[in-house]
Amino acid sequence: AIEVRKAARSLIRMRNRIRRYADQRTAMLAGVSHDLRTPLARLKLELALAPKDYDTGPAKKDIDEMERMLDGYLAFARGEEGEQPVQVDLEALTREAASAAAARSRLDILVGTPVQMRVRPLALKRAISNLANNAADHGKAVRITVTTPPGEAVITVEDDGPGIPAEYYEDAFRPFSRLDPSRNQNVSGVGLGLTIARDTARAHGGDVTLGKSELGGLRATMRLPLDAERPKGIKDEDD
Repeated sequence: AIEVRKAARSLIRMRNRIRRYADQRTAMLAGVSHDLRTPLARLKLELALAPKDYDTGPAKKDIDEMERMLDGYLAFARGEEGEQPVQVDLEALTREAASAAAARSRLDILVGTPVQMRVRPLALKRAISNLANNAADHGKAVRITVTTPPGEAVITVEDDGPGIPAEYYEDAFRPFSRLDPSRNQNVSGVGLGLTIARDTARAHGGDVTLGKSELGGLRATMRLPLDAERPKGIKDEDD
């Protein structure tokens, strides 16, 4: 019994250390990202006041890319923790999340039985959008399939791009991961899209996994339980 209590105390101390480390990392990332917005705003103002004969295109493109990077950092740091779960139509949410990808690729969305789910809508929309945009970044054709096998909803996002080797599937979920150069060629981003998608799915009691698509590229599969009363770690307002 003494050994069990010692082991339990050790586990609690380790959990607390990990939690403090994660909180410090998140706070630092959010703070740095927020502070960088001020100099970026100054740069945008200077470009707006530049002479008309000055080519500001490349500089504006760089600033836009930096802003997208900061948005990614802040999204990763925030994690949409304060968002309350609500009932949503999964098909409508998926179509809205994929709207940006639709503008950059040949997008097909296939939906089976309509389903209503209790989720964090902004967080889940961001996660699906990350998967769809990732597919559009690397392929010309993107296919999103929404199915409802017993007890779960499955959102599959596929592309016809170069894909990544199977041995790198798990590595792709590491924050700031940049993998196969052939898949990252001429692609912007900070390497957080898959990380945020998996974190969001797991917060809802599900997961995201990778595989090879029938289209020839990458297949990302998000599974979410239908029988969960609410996403993990979220309390209803009346709790």
